[in-house]
Amino acid sequence: MPARDLYLYRQESPLPARPVVTRGLPQDVVAFTGRRRELERLLAAAGPGRVANMHTVDGMPGVGKTALVTRAAHLLAEHFPDGQFFYDLHAHTPDLPSAQPVDVLAVLLTDLGIAPRHLPRSLEGRSHLWRDRLTGKRVLLVLDDAAGHAQIQPLLPAGPGCLTLVTSRRRLIALDGADPVSLAPLTPDEAAELFTSRSRRAPTDSSEQDAVAETVCLCGYLPLAIVLLAGRLRHKDPVMWSVARFATEFADAQDRLGELDDGDNRAVYTAFTLSYRDLPADQQRLFRRIGLHPGPDIDAYAAAALDDAPLAATRRRLEALYTDHLLDEIAPGRYQPHDLLRAHARALTTEHDTPDNRARAIDRLLGYYQRTAQSADQHLARISRPGGPPAERQATAPDLPDRAAALAWLRTERDNLLACIDTATHQQAPRAVHLTAAIAAFLLQDGPWPQAATLHQRAASTAHHNNDQLGETNALHELGRVRYLTGEYEQATRLQERVLGLYEELGYRVGQANALNELGRVRYLTGDYGQATGFQERALGLYEELGYRLGQANALHDLGRVRYLTDEYEQATRLQERALALYQELGNRHGQAHALNDLGRVRYLTGDYEQVIRLQERALALYEELGNRLGQAHALRDLGRVRYTTGDYGQATGFQERALGLYEELGYRLGQANALHDLGRVRYLTDEYEQATRLQERALALYQELGNRHGQAHALNDLGRVRCLTGEYEQATLPLGQALALFREVGDRQGEAEALNSMGALLAESTRPKEALTPYRQALELARQIRSPLDEARALEGAAGCHERLGDRAAALAELREAVGIHRRIGAAEANAAAAHLANLEAEEGSGASGVEDSTAS
Repeated sequence: MPARDLYLYRQESPLPARPVVTRGLPQDVVAFTGRRRELERLLAAAGPGRVANMHTVDGMPGVGKTALVTRAAHLLAEHFPDGQFFYDLHAHTPDLPSAQPVDVLAVLLTDLGIAPRHLPRSLEGRSHLWRDRLTGKRVLLVLDDAAGHAQIQPLLPAGPGCLTLVTSRRRLIALDGADPVSLAPLTPDEAAELFTSRSRRAPTDSSEQDAVAETVCLCGYLPLAIVLLAGRLRHKDPVMWSVARFATEFADAQDRLGELDDGDNRAVYTAFTLSYRDLPADQQRLFRRIGLHPGPDIDAYAAAALDDAPLAATRRRLEALYTDHLLDEIAPGRYQPHDLLRAHARALTTEHDTPDNRARAIDRLLGYYQRTAQSADQHLARISRPGGPPAERQATAPDLPDRAAALAWLRTERDNLLACIDTATHQQAPRAVHLTAAIAAFLLQDGPWPQAATLHQRAASTAHHNNDQLGETNALHELGRVRYLTGEYEQATRLQERVLGLYEELGYRVGQANALNELGRVRYLTGDYGQATGFQERALGLYEELGYRLGQANALHDLGRVRYLTDEYEQATRLQERALALYQELGNRHGQAHALNDLGRVRYLTGDYEQVIRLQERALALYEELGNRLGQAHALRDLGRVRYTTGDYGQATGFQERALGLYEELGYRLGQANALHDLGRVRYLTDEYEQATRLQERALALYQELGNRHGQAHALNDLGRVRCLTGEYEQATLPLGQALALFREVGDRQGEAEALNSMGALLAESTRPKEALTPYRQALELARQIRSPLDEARALEGAAGCHERLGDRAAALAELREAVGIHRRIGAAEANAAAAHLANLEAEEGSGASGVEDSTAS
């Protein structure tokens, strides 16, 4: 055939039909695990009520995006009979360039049967043709591993019957109309299930279950890491390699990322490296330096310090890393890398940054935390710490204008601050000492105090090794304050005596005054009120010489406490009012709340219960505003006391239980003992004697451990009262006698009056009313001397009962009338019962009934 005819034949003869490919999904995921909520959300996309035709699934490398959309696509396939297409866009495939939309469309269009020669040359033309061919059709399109908006947009079908699922390591913020699904790592249970199914090793006992749990935790619950590790275990001899042994080896590995890769299969490392590779240089540098951060999370201020960069630029870079799923945003403005990404960042900074650059970055971070903590401490500290004023706030630090802001910052950064202290090297030791001092007031407020004690002990040792005598002394002073709160009074005394001598050597008079003040506080808690007064008066004198008004207010407040413990209520009131006035002048709300609280305690002892409630409620409100949990516990306990005294046992129980919970959270054992004692008192007032006994015995044990004689006396007194009420008169005698002796030893006359009333009740109940009159008379005399109306009324009521048993109606009526008058005036719980008893006696007297002498009277 001539060439011309051959050419014409070829032009006129039909070419063979091009095969159409409409079922292009990859193999379904075997034993798909977890992701129930996310999977249901994607499956709902095929429902009649769907509002979006495109769903994006984003997440960090290895989190299981492709597995999820593949599983969803297979489950959705029947709803899209005109075709299911899957295309890998290769945004993060080793040795392959990212797919270009014009090339992707060429493949998709030829799969529909369009001859290559008929394909438009331009991206726009191919995009139009693609959308035209899908008009009126129901097609599912999966675009895996997308780089960004520009790569995806030309590929999207326009018809309402089509659905597109897109996966990407980036949050595709610019993609309009997409419904985003962000994948987090698996839950612990899902991760354990994935590991056991892929390793084909079911745990045989609880120890192997624990081993699986630890392994998947060390994998950060990342599916890719779990699958790779499970695959290694599946190929090991089960006789030689138990799950527990395999887990132990992985836990002990120095390079866990390396353990997850096997030979040529470096999937986890490669996934992370490719994501890092695509970042601009400034984001790469910030990502590496975040790996140096020792704490769990970071904000823009700390990141700016690490990176030595402007705050605004740092914020933009953090947001970009978040968008790329190299950081998670765990709270507004706070970021955290996945554990394996953190390890990768640390490896990268070791590889790319010099030791000097890394050291300077960490020093900048510690400096930032130290300066900001010192700024926060100015709002929290009860005392001025020797050693100069805190560093001024830097431009790249948060504004902390008041106590609330300072406390919020410290609570947010707590784990980071502690991590910086814990990981400080020898060169960073001075920073760690100063940082510990800067959070001392915060640790006192929020606890837990055992941890605070450890930190201050470490700071003192570090300062000593560095010949920093002032730093050592300050740390020992703070340690002594913690020992005081945890009830270790002997240690607290020794520490503050040592501190006093060291401050004297150094010539720091404010430090001397602080130590004297703390020594006074320890002394009054151990019942040595004379020495307590001496220390507090010396501290007050020094504060006045120095013109340090906050110190003066603290000393006046503590002196007021001693005065009310020694029943000098008028002096106690004057001292607390002077302290309150100073605190108000200084704008120190924390001090105002301590003074209001203690004024309330004085009013309680003088029987002004309505005023007590007002004062304690004001104190509680202030403590709650300040976030001071110890102060809240004190105010709640005092409100509970006044409630049970006035007969409101339900509210009393609620207040005491709340106080006990706060004391337990803080580790404040004296507070726990006090709350247990008060709860025990409520129980015996409501006739729940077994519970009352258990609570008082717990309180007594704590008081004995603490060496707190005052508390022991109260617990013993109440134990004796319970035994008396249950008729165990012989068993009641010993604790009541011990209580009376302890109250006298510590000089607590109010407690002595209370114990004498208890002794009177014991004798009266055990049929010895004539003998009971003696302790009742002693209690009455004491109560009148110290102006304690409740104890006075109880002594009068007890004596009236004795007179009644002895047949002296006139004396009984006279004393009972006086007792009822006092009970009613102060609003005591006993008022109604005493008044009813009085009415009965008066009625009998009016009817001429004769008294019957108690046959046992002698």
